[in-house]
Amino acid sequence: MIEVRQARYFLAVAETLHFGRAAEQLAMSQPPLSQAILQLERRLGVRLFDRSGRQVTLTETGRAFAAECRTLVAAARHAEEVATQAEAGLVGTLRVGVVTSALSEPLLGTLAAFRQARPRVELRITEWDTGSAQQALLQHEIDIAVVRPSAPVRGLRARPWRHDEFVIALPPDHPLAADAPHPVDLARFADEPWVWLRREASPDYHDQLMATCRRAGLTPDVRHLAQSILTQLAMVRCGLGVTLVPNVTAASTEPPVPFRPLTDRADLVELSLVSRDGGTEEPLTREFLHIAEIADNAG
Repeated sequence: MIEVRQARYFLAVAETLHFGRAAEQLAMSQPPLSQAILQLERRLGVRLFDRSGRQVTLTETGRAFAAECRTLVAAARHAEEVATQAEAGLVGTLRVGVVTSALSEPLLGTLAAFRQARPRVELRITEWDTGSAQQALLQHEIDIAVVRPSAPVRGLRARPWRHDEFVIALPPDHPLAADAPHPVDLARFADEPWVWLRREASPDYHDQLMATCRRAGLTPDVRHLAQSILTQLAMVRCGLGVTLVPNVTAASTEPPVPFRPLTDRADLVELSLVSRDGGTEEPLTREFLHIAEIADNAG
């Protein structure tokens, strides 16, 4: 297999048709260049140059070979440029795993800012629950995860990102839906039908919901189960019951779902940015984390 170095040597002679000038162009002496071309011809079993006269000329084989060498050298140059740009975080693919409830601010602003800053980077977004996203990170299926907090996982690094409070989401025809958005006691919903999140979808988040209800002296009457927060809100919009959701999710849902803040000390619900803990992140991951921090501070 011909090496890129050999192709460059050959092209320098093919373009100058002079070994001395080609050697100067390559910043080397003439004898090693002449020897390299002879070795190339012997290796290929062909004659690339006609040296019979005073001038060096390309043979028919040499002209055909030159076209292929130009393609090889151009491909090598492109590969070098791509590697340099990838190291700088300018090109490549960034795979982001997100929990459903993260698909609002500040993630939307972060994605928009990232696309503007890195227009040549392909973003691939996949919905995961928290546990599955962590496993996907460990298995290098994604590069960064936007998930709910959980117990520490070896090999992963989590950064707290978004903090928000629980609010009570209400069906459109609920008696409190049309009232001014004043805080309400969570305990008053003890006899209401509830839409609940399956624990396996996000165990830590589920347990946080349950702990909030218990502190209010409430055991929710669970009638309907959802796999994601957005499904919970869709069920609430259908009039199936009430539920607890993060404020930012309720406020950004389209079409909107009525919600009320709580007088109870509502837990702070949180999103975390999680990446592999290898000492240093990949350039695109670092850039995403930087933009995400700016987006959160701006909000």
